[in-house]
Amino acid sequence: MNVTLLPAVAQLALLEQRKISPLELAEEHIRQVEHLNPALNAIIDFDAERVRSQARQAGGGELVGLPLTIKSSISIKGHRCEIGSVLRRGSMAEHDAESVTRLRDHGAVLLGATNCPEFLMAYETGNLLYGRTNNPWDLSRSAGGSSGGEAAAIAAGMSAGGLGSDSGGSVREPAHFCGICSLKPTPGRVPGRGHNPPCIGPFSTLGAIGPMGRTIADVSLLFRLLATHDPLDPASAPVELQPVTIEDAKAIAVGWFEDDGLVPVTESTRDAVRHAARELEEQGFDVRPFRPAWLEAARELWWKFFVQCGAMFYAPTIRGREEELSPIFRNFLDIARSETPLTAESLLQAWADCDTIRSRLLAEMREVPILLTPVCSVPAFRHGEREWKIDGSTVGYLDAMRYTQWFNVLASPAAVVPVGTSPEGLPIGVQVAGRPFEDELVLAVAAAIERAFGYRRPRFAESKGHRA
Repeated sequence: MNVTLLPAVAQLALLEQRKISPLELAEEHIRQVEHLNPALNAIIDFDAERVRSQARQAGGGELVGLPLTIKSSISIKGHRCEIGSVLRRGSMAEHDAESVTRLRDHGAVLLGATNCPEFLMAYETGNLLYGRTNNPWDLSRSAGGSSGGEAAAIAAGMSAGGLGSDSGGSVREPAHFCGICSLKPTPGRVPGRGHNPPCIGPFSTLGAIGPMGRTIADVSLLFRLLATHDPLDPASAPVELQPVTIEDAKAIAVGWFEDDGLVPVTESTRDAVRHAARELEEQGFDVRPFRPAWLEAARELWWKFFVQCGAMFYAPTIRGREEELSPIFRNFLDIARSETPLTAESLLQAWADCDTIRSRLLAEMREVPILLTPVCSVPAFRHGEREWKIDGSTVGYLDAMRYTQWFNVLASPAAVVPVGTSPEGLPIGVQVAGRPFEDELVLAVAAAIERAFGYRRPRFAESKGHRA
């Protein structure tokens, strides 16, 4: 196997055993990027000499010499931070985000920044600056969004892992579409300082920077190294790491459901959830059918905060420059503008309702702290598709994505692990969600599922290189 397609933890083992040097590993990734990125268009700020320079200077740390990528909305000093918008063309980050600083401190080699939709407000990655990112399983399909460039780079072995961000599924949908793993952590567990736009207001609850990798072990490693308190981030939580053993996890009830009763999912998506539930049951987990009653109320609140408030946040930035916006972002604005405008009273009520609904969901999850659900109604869709026929019903674009949005309102951790395959041969992930600040438990359950399933190499990613 090409070494770039190994899990990050396996690449680190090769480095530690001196079977490959940091520079040699960097060269393998440079070769993979140069070979595959022209077709995938996942990495949009890449300089091979800059990568080699970092590898030559690799010092110590748990990630020493490991090549990683970062979503272009997360500041990397000296790299483009345009958030996919012509309105920010040429914008360069002057400082590292706190999460990036921590990766550097642990010895990571940063390959570059990955593509995202304009201003992050879409589940498909494409913009007028760099064009669209293609899925390594099928170039005619989307890699998802808004961390689509990051997911495609990792799935194709152009990066050993990295960071995305998520306010409505943006590390989870791309992981599902591309067949990799990810974690949307509890907001505050991974410092959000240095993300663009800032995770403030409602987005301090909805949003989080999250690790992405080919395996849950990779994601867990990055989470462990990132999840310490940032005293300069008002949303950062001073929560110590809480190791969870498999025995601990088996003592917790896992509830599962195939759909939310409102929007259908494909049969292969149902199969993936069933197979994951059966695997946990066979391992001795307490698994039971369970679907919380307050999901739709949470989703309605997400819509107000993400869609309507999101459009309001960007209004000053885009005023007078609407003609320069990408079709994907214009579509988002059209959706937002079709809603009744929020008033001060309705926004205040939504803010209060958010705490009420979160409390009710947490009460429902008292006896069943882990939920196993679909990630999305459909696997990776063709570029530009906006509706699908499922079980005789027409499912629209944002409705299909609802399965991740609940957990942004709940401010809870949710991981994705690949499990199934669609009739077209596309990967299908399942989502493991938990209660706020129980990220380690979520990862432990996801790791148990992964034992029977997990990452498969897209055929497109195979290339000649160093053999492990």
